[in-house]
Amino acid sequence: MQRVIGGILILTATTGAGYVYSKELKAYLKKMLYLRYIFSLIKGEIAYTHAPLPEIFKEVGRRIKNPFSTWLLETAKTMEKREETGFARAWSRCVDKYLKELGLKREHSIFIKEAGTFLGSLESDTLDHTLQMYLNRMDLEIEKIRENLAAKTRIGSCLGVMSGVFLIVILL
Repeated sequence: MQRVIGGILILTATTGAGYVYSKELKAYLKKMLYLRYIFSLIKGEIAYTHAPLPEIFKEVGRRIKNPFSTWLLETAKTMEKREETGFARAWSRCVDKYLKELGLKREHSIFIKEAGTFLGSLESDTLDHTLQMYLNRMDLEIEKIRENLAAKTRIGSCLGVMSGVFLIVILL
């Protein structure tokens, strides 16, 4: 009787681990989609208001949720203080400091930092075009994540169940 109960508990735990893994993958996709939304808001503010970047970041920062809000508001403060030598450096440091808790993959963190290299450009013609190209590239990254999501979710679920069965067989 104890073995049966133990087997059921092991199977439940490993299946639950597979379920948690798939939930984490879906949460990561939501984070990337929200970052894309933020960049589209920034693009819209630049096109509509032609305001300086600190004002745009403050306005967008007021409309979004944390930690993204803190990131943009602190980036605006850093730009106004002019402590950093350039915009790209300030952007990069703020991404590292305030978006660290999101747990972004290294390549996606670098991808977000790349936006700082062209956002500092004040030529409105090239900035709008470059932002659109960046958003298109971000769409491609999100699509890659989406494509892998279904396969990784199935693999995570199957591995959870199979590892549970494997442990039960070994322990019995």
